[in-house]
Amino acid sequence: MAMTQADALVDQLDEHVRALVRREGVDPQRDSGVVRRIAEGVVRDHDERSLTGAVAPVPDADTMVGELVARVSGFGPLQPYLDDPAVEEIWINDPTRVFVARHGRHELTNLMLSTAQVTELVERMLKTSGRRIDVSRPFVDAMLPTGHRLHVVLQGISRGFTAVNIRKFVVRASQLGELVELGTLTPTAATFLEASVRAGLNILVAGGTQAGKTTLLNCLAAAIPGGERVISAEEVFEIRFPHPDWVAMQTRQEGLEGTGGIRLRDLVKEALRMRPSRLIVGEVRAEECLDLLLALNSGLPGMCTLHANSAREALTKACTLPLLAGENISARFVVPTVAASVDLVVHIALDSQGARRVTEIVGVSGRIEGEVIETAPVFEWRDGRLRRGIGLPPRLEHFDRSGIDVLRLLNEAR
Repeated sequence: MAMTQADALVDQLDEHVRALVRREGVDPQRDSGVVRRIAEGVVRDHDERSLTGAVAPVPDADTMVGELVARVSGFGPLQPYLDDPAVEEIWINDPTRVFVARHGRHELTNLMLSTAQVTELVERMLKTSGRRIDVSRPFVDAMLPTGHRLHVVLQGISRGFTAVNIRKFVVRASQLGELVELGTLTPTAATFLEASVRAGLNILVAGGTQAGKTTLLNCLAAAIPGGERVISAEEVFEIRFPHPDWVAMQTRQEGLEGTGGIRLRDLVKEALRMRPSRLIVGEVRAEECLDLLLALNSGLPGMCTLHANSAREALTKACTLPLLAGENISARFVVPTVAASVDLVVHIALDSQGARRVTEIVGVSGRIEGEVIETAPVFEWRDGRLRRGIGLPPRLEHFDRSGIDVLRLLNEAR
């Protein structure tokens, strides 16, 4: 009975806050500070009335204000997990099975939702993104106002219930040095990667889901010299790094009439018309790999991420994806183009303890044997840590032009 009264009180104050938000013309998603001010006023007024015995008192005013703000301006029952810095991802398999990931490990929460609550949450999340989901478009990728990435698969495509994933943008590192502090990189490997970025090498970051590819890409991008112009292209805005001359672009869904869609491939081509000094592609998944390779092969330095279980598999995938661009694209053209375009492959992995580690940094010499691209291990995983390998990076003249003695740097790592 006490829970019922508490729920009724929250619902009553919730309605009051929503009415005031509508009356003042506040956008609750963008003006959460105003919503909090309104909620504090409503709770304060209620507390004053409770002194007369006309209404039941609020047990904890601060908790009540937080609940009201989460309901009106945030994302209701999910808001505590969105606010928790330890939570990396949230997903809903059905209303009674809500999971979170902490430190790389999955946990089933005790949160129980209704179908209506999940539907309302998805609609509210998509409201500010300008993206939609319906029977004709049963998948959606969108960015929440806080920078978290939302992915929804509509019921009918997913069995039994609409599947929801929220991948939080958790900033644990913004520079390579911070990855060293986290244990993801060794100091020498971080120094080498920073030197490689400054020298203008083309870098492919590979790894599995949630391995930390985007974080590593952001840290690499932060090492780009400030005098260069950077253009980035991605499906949903996830790349974030400090730079004075940077234009970020993302894809766009088709409209209701089936037109107006902007593919990642379109953005890569458009980027080349914008006087770039560097090109960054958030994640290569399909035929846009061909356009990226052609750009890199023309002398434009760049970097991207790609799903793969090792550096070798990443190169194999980079040779396969361009074939999706059309029947006239053959492996005889693609393989030597990949060998000539990619300079370094950095593989990052999530270990069994939930820690993210760079496990290998491979140099691509540009030579091929048959249809196999020749590589050299610059750094490799041995005896439980990242150690100096026997290989050297390609394009040593690029390091020399940048005033970097890369051979001395690598010899000190032995």
